[in-house]
Amino acid sequence: MSQNEPGFNELLAAAKHSAVHLELRDSYGVGDEAEDFESWKRTGRRDTDPASAYWAPWVDLIRSTVARGVTVRRARVVSEPVTDYIRYEHAGTVVNLHAGEQVRWLPRRQASDIALPGNDCWVFDGEVVLFNHFSGEGNWSEPGWEVRSEPAVARLASTAFEAVWERGIPHEKYTV
Repeated sequence: MSQNEPGFNELLAAAKHSAVHLELRDSYGVGDEAEDFESWKRTGRRDTDPASAYWAPWVDLIRSTVARGVTVRRARVVSEPVTDYIRYEHAGTVVNLHAGEQVRWLPRRQASDIALPGNDCWVFDGEVVLFNHFSGEGNWSEPGWEVRSEPAVARLASTAFEAVWERGIPHEKYTV
């Protein structure tokens, strides 16, 4: 990753028609979620207030993106039975939907014949891919992302996302 490489916010701001996110991990250990995740594990309650300090920046970003005509979709490939983290994520997805995202879930056993990229990724307008890099524990690794725009890489990530999306279960119908 070069210092001149754009980050997520810049790529999302440049998107003209689509931003899709493919999530492939069953557990994340990202520092800014740690407190909320631990609270959910203790209480079973998740912050689902779109105006909370935790959610407001994301909600505002996605709402403004959708308002300018960009479709934002998220597809999650998950092992079943799901992990605690996936239950936690599922409990908060109502806010993603409130912000304007569309979300689907695909049980991993239904993805065996889909060629998937090796990392979670965002694909912008089917042309630019931002791969997210995580440690084995699920936290960001250095560098935390990699931007690729070679047509073959963009095609792989876009095709994988669309295959997962086509088979995926809309959030409203997916139970954990």
